[in-house]
Amino acid sequence: MVQDRRTNTLWLMIMILGWIALPNARARVWHVSQNTLPAIASTDQVSTISEAVSKLKPGDQALVYGGIYRETVTISQSGTADQPICLEAAPGASVVLTGADRITDWTSEPGPDRIYSTVWKHAFVSWNKSHTHPNDDYHRVIGRCEQVFINGFPLQQVLAREQVTRGTFYADLQAQRLYVCPAGGQDITGRKALVEASARERILSVTGNHVTLKGLQCRYAANRAQQGAAEFKGHHLILEDCSFADTNASGAEFTGQDMTVRRCTFQDNGQLGFGANRAHRLLLTDCIVRHNNTKNFDRGWEAGGDKICMTRDAVIEHSTFVENHGNGIWFDIGNEHCEVRNCLIADNDNAGIFYEISYGLNAHDNVIAGNGFAFGPGAWGANAGISLSSSPQCVIERNLLVGNLEGFNFREQTRTTPRLDGPEGPVWNADQIIRRNVLAYNQAAQVWGWFDMSDERHWPRIMHTKPDQSGNQAKGLSLEDLRLSLTGNLYCPGPGQGLFNWGVTWKRCERYQDLATVQAQLGLTQDSRVADFPAANIAGLDMRVPASSPAMLMDCYPRGTVPGVRLGIND
Repeated sequence: MVQDRRTNTLWLMIMILGWIALPNARARVWHVSQNTLPAIASTDQVSTISEAVSKLKPGDQALVYGGIYRETVTISQSGTADQPICLEAAPGASVVLTGADRITDWTSEPGPDRIYSTVWKHAFVSWNKSHTHPNDDYHRVIGRCEQVFINGFPLQQVLAREQVTRGTFYADLQAQRLYVCPAGGQDITGRKALVEASARERILSVTGNHVTLKGLQCRYAANRAQQGAAEFKGHHLILEDCSFADTNASGAEFTGQDMTVRRCTFQDNGQLGFGANRAHRLLLTDCIVRHNNTKNFDRGWEAGGDKICMTRDAVIEHSTFVENHGNGIWFDIGNEHCEVRNCLIADNDNAGIFYEISYGLNAHDNVIAGNGFAFGPGAWGANAGISLSSSPQCVIERNLLVGNLEGFNFREQTRTTPRLDGPEGPVWNADQIIRRNVLAYNQAAQVWGWFDMSDERHWPRIMHTKPDQSGNQAKGLSLEDLRLSLTGNLYCPGPGQGLFNWGVTWKRCERYQDLATVQAQLGLTQDSRVADFPAANIAGLDMRVPASSPAMLMDCYPRGTVPGVRLGIND
């Protein structure tokens, strides 16, 4: 009897273990190839990514072989934490998801220039007559979605048939005709050239949860401004080794939560590298965000490396944000407790980091160089290595802010912002900690407080000039109330460069030439000093310094590594 019970228990355990392992046993690999794979069973092979994705169940994998896939891929089903759905490139495969179709049916137009035309039935922005977003005169061409590439090189769009000349194209939406004129004047009829025109607004859409994507190259979408060529709405997604390039507007759009984006590249996109909204706990690590806003969208509206809104606890680490036409990293509207660490942020047209009407940025151990030199009078206060715009409770420490137009900025206007857990309300710079940073060789000033406020809140109460009706000094906010702490920083202005400016240029503005006066009048820059920053080769991003340098002795030097930068001791 005892033996029977033991036998039954053993069989029950075997059945339970088998039941637990059953989903893994049923996991399947689908092979996607445009050519027959001799070593793969025909029942396991499909020719499009969309077909493979439609078959995926938790734990399944779609393995994609090399080729250009002209389709929109949608993943709506979910995996689980233990059994994610996986879409990835086969080892060594170049897998391109493109929003463009190849066109070979061309008609030669009469005239001295080689102009060709073909049928064109795509209209991407249909809610206004100009087919542009935003719908204003500045964006009349910039805001259009059409793109044409000849042998991988883009043509410039024009808005009338008579404007078509070498290197341009025109999409006649009323006549449903596309006109192109190759820059080199070559014959493109038949298959004499690779002519591609963006025909799809979206390349990739992931709305399911627990999905992993690896090794995919996304490009050439006809997406409008503020719309990602690839959208990621599901939660617990993982993106690895993917690229988003040459799209009309934003390379990617993140609106799901708990996503990890690792070793991905966002470059040469028309408006933004990527956008994010309510993407709580987004982790962006070891990524490259480079040379975005190629169409020159309005930088004060939405353009540059990225734009993150209404997001809590996002982390950007060990990544490179360089040469973007706009801000490098832009957090705008209602973000909370976000972190930027160990990043290279260099040569962006406007601010390296712009944290706007948000809360609690922690930016530390970054190298931020060469930002803010684009012409743009409207970008006052937003052309620094780091600009905090009406954003309280931030901690900025151990950053190298070197060779920017301005090193560090406060930017203040009368602003409000919505909250993630509450209604919209006023927000301003307060409770800030700016400590142990190196601010060196920044052209206009190492620190500039751009406060465009008539209430004089950025001055100590004793320095206010506007009395109240009783004859006393104004009773509103003062610098003491803002609790701005700038401590333990190392300043190194070059010849003719500013040290510490306070106030906007069109109102009261003081330009301080020494820290003692700043400390005496404003009560700021405690325990800070002006000293040399003897980096080995700043232009070459060799930021090594002697062990005896003030940056090391004052603990102003970044901890850890930064991609593309040599850090450490140079003795």
